[in-house]
Amino acid sequence: MILDYIGVKEINGSLIVIDGVKDAFFEETVDIRLDDGSFRQGRIVQMDGTRVVIQVFEGTREISLNNTRTRLRGRPMEMPLSPEILGRVFNGAGDPIDGLGDIFPEKRVNINGSPINPVSRVYPKNYIHTGVSSIDTLMTLIRGQKLPIFSGSGMKHNELAVQIARQASITDKDGKNNFAIVFAAMGVKNDVAEYFRRSFDESGVLQNVVMFLNLANDPIIERTLTPRCALSAAEYLAFEKDMHVLVIMTDMTAYAEALREFSSSKGEIPGRKGYPGYLYSDLASLYERAGMVHGKVGTVTQLPILTMPNDDVTHPVPDLTGYITEGQISLDRSLDASGIYPPVGILPSLSRLMKDGIGAEFTRDDHKALADQLFASYAKCQDARSLASVIGAEELSTKDKRYLEFGRLFEAKFITQGYDENRSIDQSLDLGWELLGTLPRVELDRVPENILDKYYVDHTDKS
Repeated sequence: MILDYIGVKEINGSLIVIDGVKDAFFEETVDIRLDDGSFRQGRIVQMDGTRVVIQVFEGTREISLNNTRTRLRGRPMEMPLSPEILGRVFNGAGDPIDGLGDIFPEKRVNINGSPINPVSRVYPKNYIHTGVSSIDTLMTLIRGQKLPIFSGSGMKHNELAVQIARQASITDKDGKNNFAIVFAAMGVKNDVAEYFRRSFDESGVLQNVVMFLNLANDPIIERTLTPRCALSAAEYLAFEKDMHVLVIMTDMTAYAEALREFSSSKGEIPGRKGYPGYLYSDLASLYERAGMVHGKVGTVTQLPILTMPNDDVTHPVPDLTGYITEGQISLDRSLDASGIYPPVGILPSLSRLMKDGIGAEFTRDDHKALADQLFASYAKCQDARSLASVIGAEELSTKDKRYLEFGRLFEAKFITQGYDENRSIDQSLDLGWELLGTLPRVELDRVPENILDKYYVDHTDKS
């Protein structure tokens, strides 16, 4: 039996309250019919006996307290899915906005997803090529991993996101033709959204991209749905169509702020900096949808991007994200101010799963040793810079001056690369050895002798 509930008890921001509702369930979607005959959608976000709180997707403007009709749909919010989602552009709620018509679904799935049984998870191995030397060599992105990018306001994280989306690929023979990108942008301005769409279209990769665009002037409820819709599409392509999917989500801070506003409108007790107390579990419900599943060919890899307010890494969003994810790529404001692109901060960045996805079987036998030595040498360069700021560069020892020169070359040649420059893993590794050649062999204490014999070439006379 279908029932319409007439009238609304209370309206508060994007929320409406209805009394006397029976047989409802949490996250159930509803149809709301206004006086003028138009329809809006919503979902139940809070329940107290027969009293329910409904979040209206399109906002509550022009909703009447007396004549509004609300009908329960008996199912959670679902997204229509089929292989034709590739190359399409959707809004944050999963509705097509590219003018190509609706999706004819092969199936509909609950956007909240289903938890992956830990027993069925497979340990992530093998890497995803991004074409960015600093990432591929020093903080390698592994299939099935969740590796966030920590950025700051005004830095070039959008450009880096587009470059990775354009250049990302997998190298094994089984996966060459089944790689896809799911790109979700949350709270972006119109010009940024157009930049994303135009960049993918002009580079010819849009046919392998599923885009979700939530604009800054869209309802906040849509922003809280965007990553869930994106991950539902990714899971469908990965676990049902055997594709390797990279999910890029920007900006997770905008998502968290929408969640804070939504929580406040429900009257929930705020936690740190006003964010809801369940922010950790909410972020975990998104990040933990990455992974590999036993018996499935496809993988879901996440590259969420978040901006740290005031560059504060202890802010709740990056702080909690760091607990859940397997490392981070930190962008450095001083490098950005120096004109270095991409401004990847090497020392605070790491990939905890990198060790199992590199080496002779996946990249090259010298990869791990080279990465360890580059980290160590760059750290010594930073120590030399700190010392030089106190006593002056002229007073440094010959060894410290060599490390200063190594750091300059490392930032100028290795970290810096063009926006359209797609370096192979061999090019990146060879470039690393070229830079290490400016240091005496005796200083390379992180590399086994057999690897040094094979790859080290002394360039100290040239430097």
